[in-house]
Amino acid sequence: MQGLFAVSRIGTQNFASELTPAQQPAATAIDGPSFADALQARLANAVGNLEQAETMSIAAIGGEAETREVVDAVMSAEQSLQAAIAIRDKVVQAYLEVSRMQI
Repeated sequence: MQGLFAVSRIGTQNFASELTPAQQPAATAIDGPSFADALQARLANAVGNLEQAETMSIAAIGGEAETREVVDAVMSAEQSLQAAIAIRDKVVQAYLEVSRMQI
């Protein structure tokens, strides 16, 4: 799980204070969540789905949950995990592409 938590911290560093006024990003007309915020929310949702699947699995072992509920929770967790892996792969691919660019 540490990998997901490490990815959820991407973009939380704020380097704007280190920029001179000429380098400050221009204010945009669109106010909304930043990419980092959207990514963090998506990963938090994935972690929540994984925790829910684990809870349902434990409840099923104790006979407190139906099989269908457990299967639904596990399938949802698997889908969230696959999405998180796809996002990670795209981020790594973009990083590698940027690192190969000539200056």
